[in-house]
Amino acid sequence: MSPLTITSRDAATGPVLGITGDLDYATASGLCEAVGRLALAPGQLLVLDLAGLEFCDSSGITALVGALNLATEQGAGIALAAVPANTSRILRIVGLDRVFTMHPDAVTATSLG
Repeated sequence: MSPLTITSRDAATGPVLGITGDLDYATASGLCEAVGRLALAPGQLLVLDLAGLEFCDSSGITALVGALNLATEQGAGIALAAVPANTSRILRIVGLDRVFTMHPDAVTATSLG
C-alpha cells in the first residue's frame, strides 16, 4: 500500500492537484478534504493529475465524483490528467469516461489554446 500524497499548484486555468499513491477506502477522504479547501471561481478548471496514482478502488472513484460535484456546484470545470490504464478502464466500465474530460497529461489539460 502506498500512502496518498496530494500536491497543489496553480495554473492559468485554475488549480492542479497532483495525486500520488493509493486512492482507496483509507485515503479517499484526503482527496475530498483537499478539494473542499479549494476556492474555485466560476469558469476555472480543476485538474486532477493522476500521473502518480498507483491504485484506485470504488472509494477513490467516489472521491473523484465528489470532486466533480464540488467543482460543478462552484461553476468550475474538472478534468483528469494522465489517468493510469487500470483506472481508465474502471471509468470506462462505469461510464464515467463520458462524464470526465480526460487528457494525456497536466500540461495538455491546462493549456489555454
